[in-house]
Amino acid sequence: KESLEDSGLGNKDINRCKNMFALGIIFWLYDRPMDTTIDYLDQYFNKKKNMPEVAIANINALKAGYYLGETAELFPVKYQVSKAQIKPGKYRKITGNEATAVGLVAASQLASLPLTYCTYPITPASDILHNLAALRNYNVKTFQAEDEIAGICAAIGVSFTGQIGVTGTSGPGLALKGEALGLAVITELPLVVINVQRGGPSTGLPTKTEQSDLFQAMYGRNGDCPLVVIAAQSPADCFYAAIEATRYAIKYRTPVILLTDGYIANGTEPWLIPDTDSLEKIDPNFAIPMDDFKPYLRDENLARPWAKPGTVNLAHRIGGLEKQNVTGNVNYDADNHQEMTMIRAKKIQKVADDYPPLEINGKTSGKLLIVGWGGTYGALKTATDNAIAAGLDVSSVHLRNINPLPNDLGEILKRFDKILVPELNNGQLVNILRAKYLVDAKGYHKVAGKPFFIAQITQAINAMLDDTWEADNYSPPELQTLVGV
Repeated sequence: KESLEDSGLGNKDINRCKNMFALGIIFWLYDRPMDTTIDYLDQYFNKKKNMPEVAIANINALKAGYYLGETAELFPVKYQVSKAQIKPGKYRKITGNEATAVGLVAASQLASLPLTYCTYPITPASDILHNLAALRNYNVKTFQAEDEIAGICAAIGVSFTGQIGVTGTSGPGLALKGEALGLAVITELPLVVINVQRGGPSTGLPTKTEQSDLFQAMYGRNGDCPLVVIAAQSPADCFYAAIEATRYAIKYRTPVILLTDGYIANGTEPWLIPDTDSLEKIDPNFAIPMDDFKPYLRDENLARPWAKPGTVNLAHRIGGLEKQNVTGNVNYDADNHQEMTMIRAKKIQKVADDYPPLEINGKTSGKLLIVGWGGTYGALKTATDNAIAAGLDVSSVHLRNINPLPNDLGEILKRFDKILVPELNNGQLVNILRAKYLVDAKGYHKVAGKPFFIAQITQAINAMLDDTWEADNYSPPELQTLVGV
């Protein structure tokens, strides 16, 4: 207020400049230049809004905060953040939910198909609905259903019509969608399900992050009911994960669950805007009119035909009852059910043939391999990089594809003496890896509603290498010794 007492503004408008004052202190603390912000304030308030007195007041408040930090010794230190080593190009700030929405729209454009997002509002997934609702000019529709069950059933109906049906939710909502997921599996229709994970069980911690829905995504349905599960690793990665989920759903005629979490959904990062010509097209490969149409006659991917309703000679039965292989007639025969169950499972396994080889951060064999998935990516990679720089024999691999798991993962795991699986749950991926690959993987579990600290992963790495790991259920160490880190 003292710095703006001669500004000519009233007390209310002066108070509105306080954010610029605080920003000035931050600029001093991180030794950042003010020029860009000053130019912006001048352009916005003076030249665009014709409010020169407001521009001057905000600029003076910014400078006052900066010089207060310089003269009042508010902090014992200053920080310098070096220039990021990133690929040149045009970037924008993006949150995980924004990236998911834009990725879904991009997928619909790549497939030249309309997209309809059918959902029931739930924290922290609701912003996907809000963002898609603003993109209706891209042939996108949004439907706010009366509940979670109606949302997924409507999305299945959209897919039946030959469009891209998507539904989104968080953990409790995914539980309600379980029966309809089984319907999408047995009808073998494309469907994308976004699950922005949060703390559970039940209502749990709606505004906190967690990775505890992996088992639900993998197994939360009745019967042998396999589907594809992928996990985004960062806010910007949600864009590519959404395209990938849509591609798998259409190519293999299957539901795909895309797992993000509250930390990713609400977090932001710079996103390199891609060249749209570099994005691979998605071929819907619709069934064409033919005599003697066989609705379950499969292609090389074991995917059945996608027939648009109303197409001449493509009428067929559809629904939740088991179908006869090839003909699609309702069938209760034991051998046929065995065959169809195995075909659906084999079809999901074939998705792994589309994966690129896993990237290993560090050596391809050694003492310790850190295996992560989803939003723990940043902490795990940084801790691994620090360990490698310190001369420790540590590598890491981060899984995007959870079901089916990558074809080369088993062979990679066998090349390391020890395996550590940090997760924001009480041990889910670690049990899947133990069961499938018979490896002695150790779990590092955190369910505090917060992401891992790099220092916590560093402590766990040291404990594994020093053979001081005490138990599988190793909860995060207290941070009294890490104050100031």
